[in-house]
Amino acid sequence: MALVSPHADVRTPVRPDTRPGSWLDTIIKGDCVAALERLPDNSVDVIFADPPYNLQLGGALTRPDQSHVDAVDDAWDQFASFEAYDAFTRAWLLACRRVLKPTGTLWVIGSYHNIFRVGATLQDLNFWILNDIVWRKTNPMPNFKGRRFQNAHETLIWASPDPKAKGYTFNYDAMKAANDDVQMRSDWLFPICTGNERLKDAAGDKVHPTQKPEALLARILMASTKPGDIVLDPFFGSGTTGAVAKRLGRHFVGVEREQTYIDAAQARIDAVEPLGGATLSVLTGKRAEPRIAFNVLVESGLIKPGAVLTDARRRHSAIVRADGTLVSGTDAGSIHRLGAKVQGLDACNGWTFWHYEAKGVLKPIDDLRSQIRAELAKLA
Repeated sequence: MALVSPHADVRTPVRPDTRPGSWLDTIIKGDCVAALERLPDNSVDVIFADPPYNLQLGGALTRPDQSHVDAVDDAWDQFASFEAYDAFTRAWLLACRRVLKPTGTLWVIGSYHNIFRVGATLQDLNFWILNDIVWRKTNPMPNFKGRRFQNAHETLIWASPDPKAKGYTFNYDAMKAANDDVQMRSDWLFPICTGNERLKDAAGDKVHPTQKPEALLARILMASTKPGDIVLDPFFGSGTTGAVAKRLGRHFVGVEREQTYIDAAQARIDAVEPLGGATLSVLTGKRAEPRIAFNVLVESGLIKPGAVLTDARRRHSAIVRADGTLVSGTDAGSIHRLGAKVQGLDACNGWTFWHYEAKGVLKPIDDLRSQIRAELAKLA
């Protein structure tokens, strides 16, 4: 079985363009597998893929009144067999893995026609599935024949390139805050793309049959990217990913075969006004901050060996040792373990329990940790 797209052109391999920024915010014309050869290894932060669904339509789709339904019947969605579709899926996923950073993630969207096959291939290639997201549509297309349930959702898979991958971006605190301080769930409710957002040609027909709503892409990018990150869409279509990325201060690179789609996408992106820097700041919580151990405070001179720490009411005290541990009487240990020991508790947050004195005022040692984090942020 050939591991190439059935639509791929036979061509001489292209050397990656490693010039810094030369391919940023551009649309590359061509088959996704061949076109991605132009990008260097480990060069993109996040991939959003909306591949052909292989809908397997057996003929024209009509409503009960026999009027025609504008369904997806384009050649790019047609494959000779499931085996051909699986080979195509494996080829583009391998091409995407090469350009994805080790700390990056991949999103892929599909319907019941293809998403299970894509998911199986992802796992066969050792991608690690982080979540599956259900996009529930507020205005889905009816089931005109009345012989099945109405298809009211699509599924997104969010995956990292390796089971051991760490450091990927997930803006947990921002998503929680945006969801009224409740954890963001894996079922998302959005309407399909309609109204003024839907791109149409001069005749009033849809430019692209499967244009995704910008709200869906905005949530994906706000959840899994940071301002300045590079987002790849290997099936660029009408350019939703590029338009949203530009507005949110992210870079994009798109791959698309059809010139009609490229022209529409470029005009759409050119019209986007990016948001200002202040509006793009991402809310972060403690878990997003760099880990600072207590001994770093000692090594930096903010706390000196021999200094005496107390609790806020001065009921307990401990002496700082050169190795970053504390001693109180015959007991010694970390700021957390000793804090729990002197209180007779099982656990203690030593950062907020222990205090140091500055000009006669007791302050939690967590203030000193914040100082170091601030300095690290300036360096970054």
